[in-house]
Amino acid sequence: MSQIDFAWLEITGKCQLACEHCYAASGPDGTHGRMDSEDWRSVITQLADRGVTTVQFIGGEPTLHPGLPALITHALSHGLRVEVFSNLVHVAEAMWEVLERPGVSLATSYYSDDSAEHAAITRRPSYTRTRANIAEAVRRGIPIRAGVVEVLDGQRADAARRQLIDLGVRSIGTDRLRQVGRGVRNQRPDTSQLCGRCASGVIAISPDGAVWPCVFSRWLPVGNVLETALADVLDSPAAEEIRSGLRLEFERRAIAAEAAKKDPCGPKNPCDPQCGPACGPACQPSCWPTGTGPCRPKGGCQPNYD
Repeated sequence: MSQIDFAWLEITGKCQLACEHCYAASGPDGTHGRMDSEDWRSVITQLADRGVTTVQFIGGEPTLHPGLPALITHALSHGLRVEVFSNLVHVAEAMWEVLERPGVSLATSYYSDDSAEHAAITRRPSYTRTRANIAEAVRRGIPIRAGVVEVLDGQRADAARRQLIDLGVRSIGTDRLRQVGRGVRNQRPDTSQLCGRCASGVIAISPDGAVWPCVFSRWLPVGNVLETALADVLDSPAAEEIRSGLRLEFERRAIAAEAAKKDPCGPKNPCDPQCGPACGPACQPSCWPTGTGPCRPKGGCQPNYD
């Protein structure tokens, strides 16, 4: 039996933004998919029965799904911890009240301290509202983490991180562009875009019921909860074949990483990103080499999860 501790619940493909790097290619024209609220409640119950401890509601923009408050309530009633990964463009007062409940936390992506650069990435003038709502979450005492995603050359990512600290955010990670969805630039999605922790312990479910190892591995469906019970999907030969293949690939990567550590001018990003179980699209913390000089010596892994 495959042990799952954490699940991404991608409840919608609809979003106010159209970020140029969006792994899900979501946007204003997106839909809530084939899964209705009853389907999601059933999945949450099955996840709890399976021993899952945490679910993350994600999208798209999960707050655009009318059933989100009730789904959060359902998850909490089953003893699950809940994280809502939101762009924080708009949060209704009723939603704030739900987010303030014990056991609920927030996550968001952030890009720049410059409103024009932020808008160039999100393709909408979102900076002012997102910043204000981050500050509001901190004011209300809602646990919040942020991921600074480096999308553009010369992006003011360091300044964005400093601004988040000034706003009171204490859990901040960084991530590179993932070439999945609208993030594809010069290669097809493959395992090089994965952090290395999705071979076990985590699962993602799409608005249409597809089950993936994680939200970034969308080309590797292992089944569909609208067609098969979740337990049968997770324990299927197809799922185990995919997990085994991922484990083998990540083991090879780890061996290459150890070899790269011996070369001061070796490939960038040689070490395992150590993507924790609360990983979202702004997958934190990524491992980036630090230091100065042409080789930027290794040693920049800074795990940031509680």
